[in-house]
Amino acid sequence: MLLVGVGGLGSPAAIGLAAAGVGSLVLVDFDRVDESNLQRQLIFDTADVGHLKVEAARARLAQRAPGVHVETVSEPFSADNAMRLVTSVDLVIDGADNFATRYLVNDACVMAGRPNVFGSVSRFDGQVAVFSAPGGPCYRCLHPEPPPDGLIQNCAEAGVLGVLPGVIGALQAVEAVKVLGGLGEPLIGRLLVYDALRMRVRDIRLPRDPECPVCGAAPTIRSLTTTAVVCAPGDQVPEMAPAVLADWRRRAIPHVLIDVREPSEQALSTIDGAVLIPLGQIVDARSRLPTDTPVVLYCRTGARSARAAAILRAAGIDARSLGGGIEAWQALPAAMAPGTGP
Repeated sequence: MLLVGVGGLGSPAAIGLAAAGVGSLVLVDFDRVDESNLQRQLIFDTADVGHLKVEAARARLAQRAPGVHVETVSEPFSADNAMRLVTSVDLVIDGADNFATRYLVNDACVMAGRPNVFGSVSRFDGQVAVFSAPGGPCYRCLHPEPPPDGLIQNCAEAGVLGVLPGVIGALQAVEAVKVLGGLGEPLIGRLLVYDALRMRVRDIRLPRDPECPVCGAAPTIRSLTTTAVVCAPGDQVPEMAPAVLADWRRRAIPHVLIDVREPSEQALSTIDGAVLIPLGQIVDARSRLPTDTPVVLYCRTGARSARAAAILRAAGIDARSLGGGIEAWQALPAAMAPGTGP
């Protein structure tokens, strides 16, 4: 079984599946554990901060279920490796935190004929469905194309109830066990909508679209490409606390620091060592940034850097936003945050 993403959804799903006795798990995630992850990513603790998520998760699963074989892939799920990874397993759990990966998971599952257990969270709501099962719909039957940029509230603004991903991830594990075991009535052709505030669950019928661009009678999508989108509902852009960045700088932990403000703003204040790439240029800069080193972005208060981080994460870059921006950084004691100047 393949888990794409070991974050808020993938963490509880992995724990549940290992405990249920699933014999083999493949974990795909390029990110490292950040302190901000701990309130919703149940498989990690403070000792894991700074470590690759897949390796930290494998160690935790080995403690809980030593009989389960866990393979790790510490690289982005991309058009280059998607078919190889998907065809190597019987089922895929989509724990992606961005639209680009979500559409790629869907398309690869349809083309490979593998069931895709989908989950998503946003604020106080969650969704679960089984896509790409025989006779059932795929994710594009529900959403043929991503929404226009700016239509969906961005990741940092939307937020999510910390315990909600645990509920939805556990439900994904339940559906995976049902599909693999041929048990009960999996959510094929149905979308489960969970409202945590009202504690209500709705079951919406979701038929297959005969004109779907990937699973329909005459598909127009026949090869895998990465969809250039920014942020899905409920996506969580990792946020780095200023004190954590200060600690990284003291310990010389490798990272790239990027200022996404305008040149006029940088002229007034900056953090030593930062590279200026204004938000409007971040899309064009993606190909020049490393995929094997964390990227920390900052602006004045953190809003623009969260948006830039979402763009980079959709391109497979381990990006995170400096919480509170340079204003929060400047509020640190001088001994903690040296290297801030005009």
